[in-house]
Amino acid sequence: MKIKGAIFDLDGTLLDSMWVWDQVDTDFLGSRGFEVPPDYQKAIAAMGFRETARYTIERFRLEEREEDIIREWNDMAARTYHEKVAIKPYVRQLLEQMKRDGIRLCVATASYASLFEMCLKRNGIYSYFQAFTETKEVKRGKGFPDIYIKAAEKIGCVPEECVVFEDIHQGILAAKEGGFYTVGVYEDKSAYSWADIVRDADAAIRGFDELLLDGTRNFM
Repeated sequence: MKIKGAIFDLDGTLLDSMWVWDQVDTDFLGSRGFEVPPDYQKAIAAMGFRETARYTIERFRLEEREEDIIREWNDMAARTYHEKVAIKPYVRQLLEQMKRDGIRLCVATASYASLFEMCLKRNGIYSYFQAFTETKEVKRGKGFPDIYIKAAEKIGCVPEECVVFEDIHQGILAAKEGGFYTVGVYEDKSAYSWADIVRDADAAIRGFDELLLDGTRNFM
């Protein structure tokens, strides 16, 4: 079946932004007397902000509200997203090629519009997308297909007509469960699961230049 829609994760896939969250985790937990555990990033990789806040409260026994923690994280990350976070190499060229091919584009992210909108506009790619979907719009996080199904609906496609780009293994598995064609995108911060992504995704790339060489019509 011809691909009619493409759904992109943001952090670690389109945006070179994982370093921001490393610093947020270090500063947030450090201010409460904790170091970031080695397994923390892996544990929260597929979670939305609220799930992550709940997990963090339980794991570190914090007497704080989820809403307050989310607000603090957003405040810590906002200026960096607005002023410094860049897109990954060849992202703009890929989106332009997909636009020419008539592929509808959507974002599926655990982030909030207050962070990513200005970032995408500053990097010149916001207008390529027909829709944006956040995990807060669905009941379950990225370990489940809900957000990808919602994203496909927004661009008028069924899962079998869509390709999902993700840098985390849980996202690949969830999208496949939902009936999507999946492309794993290499990200240094999730390199620990790259072998799993290569094994389970329908395709895997280390950079978007690979798709520019092959052409976006050759996904399937």
